[in-house]
Amino acid sequence: MRQHPIASPTGVCRIVVTLGLLCGAGCANPFGHPEDDLIGPSLQRLHEIETVDLETHSRDEPLTVEQAANEAIEELIRRSMATESTEIGIADVRLAALANNLDLEVELVNPSIAQTAVDEEEAKFEATFFGSARRTRLDDPVEFVTQTAQSDITRFNLGVDIPLRTGGRITVDFPFGRSDTDNPFSSFQGEAAFDAAARFSISQELLRGAGVVANTYSIKVARYQRKITDARTKLEAIRILANADKGYWLVYAARRQLDVRIQQYELAVEQLDQARRRFTAGDSPEVDVTRAESGVASSLEDIIVAETIMKRRQRQLKRIMNRPDLPLSENTALITTTQPQPVYLDLDPVALGEFAVANRMEMLELEIQLAIDAATIGFQKNAALPLFTIDYSYNVSGRDSSWGGALDQIADRSFTGWTVGLNTRIPIGNDAAKARVHRAILTRLQRLSTREQRRLSILLEVYDAVDLLNQEWQRILAARQAVILAGRTFEGERRQFDVGLRTSTDVLEAASRLADAQSSEVRALADYEIARVDIAFGTGTLLGYGRILWTPIGLPAGEENPSEATGGAEEVN
Repeated sequence: MRQHPIASPTGVCRIVVTLGLLCGAGCANPFGHPEDDLIGPSLQRLHEIETVDLETHSRDEPLTVEQAANEAIEELIRRSMATESTEIGIADVRLAALANNLDLEVELVNPSIAQTAVDEEEAKFEATFFGSARRTRLDDPVEFVTQTAQSDITRFNLGVDIPLRTGGRITVDFPFGRSDTDNPFSSFQGEAAFDAAARFSISQELLRGAGVVANTYSIKVARYQRKITDARTKLEAIRILANADKGYWLVYAARRQLDVRIQQYELAVEQLDQARRRFTAGDSPEVDVTRAESGVASSLEDIIVAETIMKRRQRQLKRIMNRPDLPLSENTALITTTQPQPVYLDLDPVALGEFAVANRMEMLELEIQLAIDAATIGFQKNAALPLFTIDYSYNVSGRDSSWGGALDQIADRSFTGWTVGLNTRIPIGNDAAKARVHRAILTRLQRLSTREQRRLSILLEVYDAVDLLNQEWQRILAARQAVILAGRTFEGERRQFDVGLRTSTDVLEAASRLADAQSSEVRALADYEIARVDIAFGTGTLLGYGRILWTPIGLPAGEENPSEATGGAEEVN
């Protein structure tokens, strides 16, 4: 047998040598050094720690703390003196509130809603048309030949039902139909019978539920409720417009106080410059410069607080005005043009109080509610009476082999009939009705006490408002005197500083007292105007020279889904 070449010793040796060469070419030397494959600079990074200069990587010029503080102050001053501004006066605020205020728009819808309740109650006396149609077909087994086995009957009825304001009801209807039967005793044997009728009926309550007063009670209450809604709407309109006036004066005070704080900052900067000049000239120590710098920094907080207060008050006034060109999202500054005009007013609180009681909508609302209570007592007394009802009906009918014959019989009144009846229901004890009457009387007595309580509350509100007005007048006088004296003190301290007799601290304290006095004067002026608004509101009126006319917001006539409603408020001269 011949041996395979690979199986020979020579073939095996060749295979082993070839595999060894291939493995040696494909594998790295196990005794080599990996570092030999790295370049020199990479090896050096393992033992060196590099540094970085962050200032060179800054996208803007680096700032020191002092520089950043100065820029922040300058930015705050620029922001407080915004370039975008709008001048407004007290008249502009009132007109905008009348035209655009959403709270006022919501309130003006309430009278229209109340009117729908009146319309609903008045509609209960509307006449109702009714009609019916019915067809009956019978095929019954009968025991006697005299009975009807088969019949075909068609009935119609048309009429009108009229409720009366006296508590009665009138019904007029016209039933008619056709009948066909196999009854051997029928008058129309072998042919159809046509019948028609005209009926009139009336029912009237005699005691309970009788009379126009008892039956129109719900209409009267709905109308009174409409008047109450009008009174409440007028009260809310006065409140909203009074808040608009108050919002204006609050913005005025906030802007003036911000101006005062900016002026205080500018005085502190002037004092710092002067202190530096004196230090450079050798006339004062370096600590005076430090004191002046501290005064500049401390005045910054007052500016921040004043600016925030102004922004919030401006935003609130913008919400009240709701002008499209003054959205809440924009920081447009409101420049108040109407200035306070404080004058001494010698008001008689007693006369104002009596005028307020006669003019306030709360008192009118109570008077209307007392009228409702009186009507309720009468209604409940009527409901406690026994029930007596009289009924009367009259009918004319006709029956013939044709429609014409049946109608001729009705015209000739060949067949007539009438019915009269009396129904009664008398409660035994009637305790439930008596309890309702007692509750209505007690409610009215409670309301009378509430009226006196409301009267005293209005008088108290007016008296307090007059006292507050006098207080604000005295505050204006005191604040103005304080401003004059604080200004003189500041000028004196600054002159003393110029000659080296006072320090920067003394000058800055005098400037701070001057700013506080000016802020007190601004608050007193604004509070005086707000007190005048409160007196007007307390008497149920508004400040101004024009009258406010408002109409309910409702749907346009003949439109159920309009694109816009009608109504609103406006000022007339």
